[in-house]
Amino acid sequence: MAGTIQNRDLFLSKIAQQLGHAPKTELTRPTWQYQPQDRVLKNATKDELVEVLVNQCKYIDTEILITNTANLSNALQKVVENYGGHSVITWKDERFQSYGLSSLMTEQWPQANIQLYEWNSEQPEENIRQAEKANIGITISEITLAESGTAVLFSSKDKGRSVSFLPENSIILIPKSTIVPRMTQAARLISEKIRNGEQIASCINFITGPSNSADIEMIPVIGVHGPIKATYIVIEDR
Repeated sequence: MAGTIQNRDLFLSKIAQQLGHAPKTELTRPTWQYQPQDRVLKNATKDELVEVLVNQCKYIDTEILITNTANLSNALQKVVENYGGHSVITWKDERFQSYGLSSLMTEQWPQANIQLYEWNSEQPEENIRQAEKANIGITISEITLAESGTAVLFSSKDKGRSVSFLPENSIILIPKSTIVPRMTQAARLISEKIRNGEQIASCINFITGPSNSADIEMIPVIGVHGPIKATYIVIEDR
């Protein structure tokens, strides 16, 4: 249910009077003399950003593979096997088919006794049950921050956030085209989508490798509130 704002102008006007100045009716975005946030990796090519991402994964306990769409199926299968197979949960996402993964997921995995569950917006309770028992969750990054090794996931009715949180292992497919230098560019891209009137996810998750925390005595602990292991698969899509 949408809320309403009442007597806003009157309220702000009274505050302005108490502060001794006239209320502002228009705001002008400031122009900053220095913008250091734009300088980091400013002129880096996509290939250079991939190198930065690969190096950063060494510090966030995340395996990373680089492949193309032709070899993606084989690369994904190897990661799934390394994680022990058993059960996989994925988003309901057309990109899995466009990447040529349909045969792997719907034919090869059942033959190998790997259970596949695809997120179903009409079965919310079953979705959570399947995510809790799944060994592996597979998602796709919308924006990827090279500097921090962060995958940005947009949730929706077909892309439940539990897929990246509840399974013990996480695999995130990263289209090379999604890689940007850092948070600065990610925030800008999201803002542009909003200004263009695009429907934005109600929940945007910034995920940097497996779950970890060092809140207690600065001792790193992996898997506190999410996957214990994570693998990024970079796809050469351009």
